[in-house]
Amino acid sequence: MSARWSVRKLVRRLVNKLKKWVLVGGGARLRRRRQTSTAKYATMVTKAIRRQKIKFRIRRKISGTTLRPRLSVFRSNTDIYVQLIDDDNSKTLASASSKDKDIAAQKGTKSEKSKLVGAAIARKAAELGLKDVIFDRGGYLYHGRVKAVADGAREGGLNF
Repeated sequence: MSARWSVRKLVRRLVNKLKKWVLVGGGARLRRRRQTSTAKYATMVTKAIRRQKIKFRIRRKISGTTLRPRLSVFRSNTDIYVQLIDDDNSKTLASASSKDKDIAAQKGTKSEKSKLVGAAIARKAAELGLKDVIFDRGGYLYHGRVKAVADGAREGGLNF
C-alpha cells in the first residue's frame, strides 16, 4: 500500500512540474506558461507520465544483485546507454553507450549501433565474470533499439 502511495505522489509531483511548461513551435523549445489546458500540454504530460508509471511498475518487480545485476537501458533521441547495476549495494558495475569511441566511429543506423552497445556490455560483463542478468527496458517498448541491445547482449553471451 505504501509503495502505491509513493508512486502516486511521485506522479503527482511530475504533473505539477510539467504544468508550468508547454511545447512551443513544433516541439523545438520548452517555454514557461500559465496553467491553462491546451492539446500540446495534455499530450506532453500524458507521454511523460505514461513512461514514468511503466518504469515504476517494472522497478517494483525487479532488482539486481551482485551475482545477477540489472541491465538497465536508457534511450535518448540520438544515443543509447546501458548499465549493469547492483541494486543491493547501489553500484554500477559496468556501462556502455553509443558515444563510446569504438562504437561512435562506426557507420550505421542507430539500431545497428545499439546492437554493438549490447555486444560491448556483454564483453564487459564477461570480464567481470557475469553471465546472468535481469533486463530492465526502462519503460520503453521492447522494440527497435531496445530489442537490438538485448539481441547484441545475448549474442555476446549474456543470459536473461
